[in-house]
Formats: sequence, structure tokens, C-alpha cells
Amino acid sequence: MSLQPLIDQIEDIDSINDIAAIKQCINDSYKWLSDSFAQVAVNQLVTGRATFVDAVLSHLWELTGLDQYDDIALCAVGGYGRGHLQPYSDVDLLIVSQKNLPHPVEEKVSQFITLLWDIKLDIGQSVRTIKETVKLAKEDISIATNLVESRLLCGNEQVFDAMWEAVNNKQVWTSQAFFKAKYEEQIARHAKFHGTAYNLEPNIKENPGCLRDIQTIGWVAKKHFKEYDGWSLVGHGYFTEQEHSELITCRMHLWRMRFALHLVAGRSENRLLFDYQADVAELLGYGEESKPAVEQMMRDFFRILRQVSELNSMLLKRFRYELLDHNVSQTKQVNDKFCLLDGMISPLSDDVFSSPEDILDFLNTVANTPDVDGLDTDCIRQLRNARQKFSGQYFVERESCRTRMMKLLQQPHFFDFGWDIMHKYGILQSYLPEWDAIVGMMQFDLFHAYTVDEHTHRLVKNINRYYSKDNTEFPRCRRIVRNLDKPELLYIAAIFHDIAKGRNGDHSLLGAVDVLKFCETHEIAKVDSQLISWLVENHLLMSMVAQRRDIYDHEVINEFATAVRTHKHLELLYALTLADIRATNDNLWNDWKASLLKELYLMTKKALDNGLQCRDTLNDRIDLHRETAAKLLNAKNVDEHAVAQLWERLEDDYFIRFSPDQIAWHTQHIIHAQNGLLKANPEAILVKASDDIAKGGTEILIYGKDRKALFAQVASVLDSRNCSIHDAHITVTADGYVFDSLIVLENDGTRLTSESRIRNLEKVITEQLLKPGRAHSNSRKISRQMRQLDVPTKIRFFGAGDDATLVELEALDAPGILAKIGHAFVDCGVVLKLAKIATIGERAEDIFIVCNDEGEALSPEQQIKLKKRILFKLDQLEDINIS
Repeated sequence: MSLQPLIDQIEDIDSINDIAAIKQCINDSYKWLSDSFAQVAVNQLVTGRATFVDAVLSHLWELTGLDQYDDIALCAVGGYGRGHLQPYSDVDLLIVSQKNLPHPVEEKVSQFITLLWDIKLDIGQSVRTIKETVKLAKEDISIATNLVESRLLCGNEQVFDAMWEAVNNKQVWTSQAFFKAKYEEQIARHAKFHGTAYNLEPNIKENPGCLRDIQTIGWVAKKHFKEYDGWSLVGHGYFTEQEHSELITCRMHLWRMRFALHLVAGRSENRLLFDYQADVAELLGYGEESKPAVEQMMRDFFRILRQVSELNSMLLKRFRYELLDHNVSQTKQVNDKFCLLDGMISPLSDDVFSSPEDILDFLNTVANTPDVDGLDTDCIRQLRNARQKFSGQYFVERESCRTRMMKLLQQPHFFDFGWDIMHKYGILQSYLPEWDAIVGMMQFDLFHAYTVDEHTHRLVKNINRYYSKDNTEFPRCRRIVRNLDKPELLYIAAIFHDIAKGRNGDHSLLGAVDVLKFCETHEIAKVDSQLISWLVENHLLMSMVAQRRDIYDHEVINEFATAVRTHKHLELLYALTLADIRATNDNLWNDWKASLLKELYLMTKKALDNGLQCRDTLNDRIDLHRETAAKLLNAKNVDEHAVAQLWERLEDDYFIRFSPDQIAWHTQHIIHAQNGLLKANPEAILVKASDDIAKGGTEILIYGKDRKALFAQVASVLDSRNCSIHDAHITVTADGYVFDSLIVLENDGTRLTSESRIRNLEKVITEQLLKPGRAHSNSRKISRQMRQLDVPTKIRFFGAGDDATLVELEALDAPGILAKIGHAFVDCGVVLKLAKIATIGERAEDIFIVCNDEGEALSPEQQIKLKKRILFKLDQLEDINIS
């Protein structure tokens, strides 16, 4: 079906009362867009939709009788003013007049606008005089921008021309002021996306490198040159023909993605959410297998964004000098090839990058020139041209390039800014085929917020920040890296840690092989190569042990220390792990993770000092903690005899696990309760919470006579209050008292810092434990993003000695999961001793150490029964959350 029959169809309608016919025509236009998508170029579709809407508006304007009035004009503004409309984009209109409209005309305009809403045309409209329009344009850059691209649809041409001349007058916005406002607007917009284009749910319109960045170039050009064809920038010498064609190709690609997204969503949607990605990929022709199709679509998308970002940066930097009449205030010769112009490095000739070696030498120049703030337009252009010119061969294949790369990696200041250039402008991609394979690679989870290459770029920058004098957050890592005689070993491990992602197999093992090859070709000593390879192979080990194992178990410490072997391995792994977690997701790092890694690091270091005598290390810790806690209690005049009685009921594990401050806090409150609350009512439960005692979170202490389902009840209350349990130590004393310590954070991983919120948690937990029944009501629902992710439930059992079994659970982190698991334990007569709760994006990866009612490890039959019960409970939970 072609467009013309639709236009004829709308023009055949002879009454504004025939709403059904008008709406049918609108619906037919959407069908035309959908049916034509696979066969018609997207630029024809977006201009075709605008042409159709032009016809609808013009005809309805006439049917309403507004064509009879001379002093009024209907104008298209914004994207519609450009003559481009995506399927469900708003139709932005301005009805403008020379003077205030007479009442009869006002009524006709109101009738016209109401008609547009009645036929389900999504419009954004304003009705103003020319004077009002000018006033608002002066006050609001967004309104001024929309009007730059306005065009007349119907009505009085003289009114439109008068309005256009008035709002585009220098007295409203000069070219210089307009550019400055749009430039600052772009900076602010980019900041909302953390300054990166590589977000896994990008906004195709607003994301850095997306359509807004292309439009910004057009707005500035239209305002300054009063020309509306992009070729004008070529004619004025701002773009080459090749660059202009490249920008148009990028725009077509983004238009097509946005068009497909609108069709899939059935509405105006610019966020490429997980919900839509598989369907959009299929519509765009990437195939029906969702994961590989989405992966390829997103990889193409992210590479387009880099091109747009480069072209946008080139042009706006050029505009900044020329439109703002900005004269270079400082020029400094760097060498015979480059100079600095106000901190921007600039080539002194037209061909400074005549070979791949020249590009790497340029990075070395940047590393040795701390005054460099950025690249000027000519430098970006030459760098882009050189990258394309040398695209037939990876630089690593040239021995002279390998020598230069090692010089860069050993250069102390290369990772300050040179590394950013290498990543941003695709130089590492041109150097190393393994890196080329991960550029723009998606990671299909909620744990990783960035593509593989962007994550690694951030990790390397985190390591570089350890060297900063301003690094007060990670002083231990600063000491570690400043004592390294070969810092490049840690940097190389960081670059390769995820380089094998996306291949079949364990990326850590494959990456370890890749880095050994790199080390061999770059003539790195064998002992150093083995260290780097070990770091790559084991880069997940420390975080896995800290978050998923009981780090206060001497066997766990012994196993980890044996794997680490040396202090040097431990220190480098610690520095790499911290940088890795913090580069994964801006919301993942918190005080709790920091405290776990620090504890594991310190205990492993002590074990290595003691020659792997981990039991001796922990015995020293018991003695120190008891002695220090006793002093703290003595200073508060707590009865020594009562302290001794309580401590006699606790095992050594308690004094290993908790700090002296925690032990003293627990002891003081329990003894106080024994003399008060529990003495008055032996069935009462003590509930105390503090944000000051535990490392990394709010600690909740629960003490009283043991009862079934206590953990499940508490977990349910906390979940309903949008809190998450990160660690739970469950002790039942020989005389039948439960002594639980829970570490709690907000669901976003931040601490509970409000005193009123902490006191409220004490209150609601206490109230719930006084009630009969199983659980607190849970009103939270599973998140939109989680619904799109497939996380199969896995339950595994491992021996943890004769008296305990370790249960490892992987499942979707749905609201209420811990309460359901707690009830499954009760149903199966299983006693919970320790819970290690870890949430990795959408995935719950929890460890429970349990025993049966007799205090023994679970038998195979008991394990099978418990597994079936947990699966049954989690199936119930899924039904509740989806309903």
C-alpha cells in the first residue's frame, strides 16, 4: 500500500463529525507504516508519516473553517517541524496569530484541537500571539529550539514569516548564546547517563551518541547559517563529504531502531528496555534467536554511537571556537608534530598519523604532556581517518607496535588520559583482535550496567585512581600499587580479565590463555606472565569467597590462602577485585562489600604470615576479641559475672565472627534484657538495631527462646519494608535460646541512616514475632526488568562437616524469597545456622549452613525432601508476584 491512497482517503472526508472515518484513516496509516517497514527505507517512512499528518491537519483545518480567518497560521515545530515523524511521536503544533484571537476564532481553534484529541492523534499544542511566542522563546531555550525548525502547514504565510523572523532575531538568541546554551544542555544530558553511551537499556533519542547529538549539530547550523540542508556544513568547511555521509548513515540506523521500537511498544517509547530488545532485534532482521540477535543488534548500535560521538565532538569543538569568537589564548609547542591550543592537543601538519606506530607515539606524547585536556577537531579527524586507513591489519601484528605498546603500559601517566583516548577512539580495538571482539558486547543481566569493553575501561580507571593523591577512600590499595615495581602487570591483568567473554567456555580460563599469548609476543618475563595469567584466571575468586562463603571458617580461609599462595598475589587480587566490583555497576559497591573483602584480606594475610596455620590465626583472633570486648563492658560497668555466664553459653565461632564492639553491644543488651524484659516475660523476644556497631550495614540483634519460623517471619517483615538481609548468623544455645545477628541494608544497597527508620524496624519486627501465624504480608512485586530475565533455580548440597550441610541456592531475586526458604526449612525440620545472602543483579546467590533436628548433617533423603520443598515454595512465590 502506498501513501497517496491514505492522503486521498482523508481528503475524501467532508465532515468533522465523521470521527469514525477519520480514526479509521489514522489507523490505516499505522498499518501502512508497519507493513512497509521491511520494504521501504526508513527515511521515506518518517517523512511519509509527516506528510500524511500534514494532509490530515490541513484538511481538518479547512473542515473546521479556520481557513476563513486571515490573521492565523498553523505551524509544525520541533521534530515534526523538520518533517520527520516516528510512528508514535508527538505531533508538535503552534497556532500563532498577529494579535489576540476574537472569541469566534478561539472557539474554532478549541474545536480543532479537541477534534485532534478525539481522533487519537498525540499532539502537543500551543496557541500564542507573535509577541507571546517571542517572549517565551527568549526565556526558554527548548522553545527557541523548537521554533528554529518550525514550518508553515496552513494559514497566513505572512503571519508565519513575521513570527519566524521575530523569534530568529539576534535580539532573542544570538548564534553564540544559542550555541552555548545547546552545548551546556548536551553536557547536562550526557551527565544523566553517567557520561557514557554504553548503557544496557539505552535511550535511542537522548543517550550520548544518539539522535539528540545529531540534532544538536543541526540546530546550531540552522541557527548560525540559516541553512537547513546538512550539506551546508560541507560547503562551509565544517564537514568533509565522507563525514557528512557517515553521519547520515548513522542517523538512518538510529531512525530504523527507534521506528522498530515504536512498532514493538505500540506507543512513543525511546528507551530500548530489556522488555523490547528481542522483538526489536527480530523486526530489524537480526534473527529469531533472541540472545544472539540482541547481542549483534546492540553491538552494531554501540559502534554507531561511537561514530556519532566522534563527529559531534569534532563539530562542536570547531563551532565553539568560531561561533564564540574564541581566540586561542595559549599556544605551546609539544614536539615537532603537535602543539597545545588552550590545553587541546593539535597536529602541526595534515598527516601526523602516517603509520600505526605514529598513533601509539601520539599516545606516548599525551602521557608525557600532563597539560593535555582534550583533542582538537583536526586531531580527532586525523585520528579517525588513520584508524580507517589502517583497518586491514591489527597493530599487534607489527613488532614495532608491540614495543611501543609495552612502553605505554609501563608509562606512569598513560592511564591518566591516554587510556581514555585509546578506548574512546577505537585504538585498542585496532591494536588487539581480542579487544575488538568485546567492543559493544552486551551482558544479559542486571549485575553489569555496561558493555564488556566499557566495564573494563572503568576498571582500569579505578586502578589508576589508586595512585591519586586524593585517594582517601582506598588507602590500602594506594599502598599496594605504589609499592609495585611493575605496575603494568596489574593493568594488563585488568585489560584481559573479561576479554574472553562471549566465547564458549569459562571466560576466566580462556582469558588466562589469551594473556599468556600476549605476554609471550610482548616479551614479558615468564614469572610475570604467570602472575598476570593467575590474576586473570582467578579474578572472581576473592569476591566469590567473600560474598558466598563463610569467611570466619578456618577451612575456608585455609583453602583461599592456599589458592593465593603469596602476599603479592593476595595484594594484587585485592586491588583488582575492588576495582572490578566498582566498575560493574554504580550501585553495587557499598560498605558491606568493602567490609567483607577487607576482613578476608586481613585474615588471609595473617594466615600467610603464620605459614597457613589458620587455626592459630583464628585462636589469636578469639583471644583478642574477648579481651577487648571485656574492657569495653567493664568501662560501662556491666556485671562481669553475668558476662562470663553468657559467654560460657557461646561457642568460639561467635568470638571469631564478631568484632569486639559488636560482642560488647550484644552482651550489654542481652544482660539488660535478662534483668528486665525477659525476666518479666520469659516468652518475650529482644529486638535491637544499630547502624553504628556493624561494619557496612545496620545490625539487628534478636534474642529469646527459640521458636519455629522466626527467621522466616523476620525476613518477611524486612522485605515488606524494602530492606534486604545481607548476612545472618543464627545461633541456638544449648539451653534453647536463639541468638540471631542480621546485617541489613536498603534494597538499593545503601545503609539505613535514619534513626526513625531503624527504630520503626525494631517495632514492626517485635510486633510480628508476637503474632501467631507464619509471615508478614508482602506487597512488593517483581520488577519489570527481572520479568525479562531467565534465571533457572538451582539448589546444590555440600558437606560442611559431620554436623552441618551447606545449601547453595541460585534463583531469581523475587520479593519474599528468604521468607519462603525459611518456611521450607521449618517444614522439613531443618535448622538454619548461618545464612550468607548475596544479590548479583537479578540473581539471588545465597548460602545456608543447616543441620537436622538432631544437630547432624542432612542425609541424602533429607536433602531431596528439602530441595523439593524449596522449589515448591519458590513456585508459589512466582505465581504470587506475577498475579
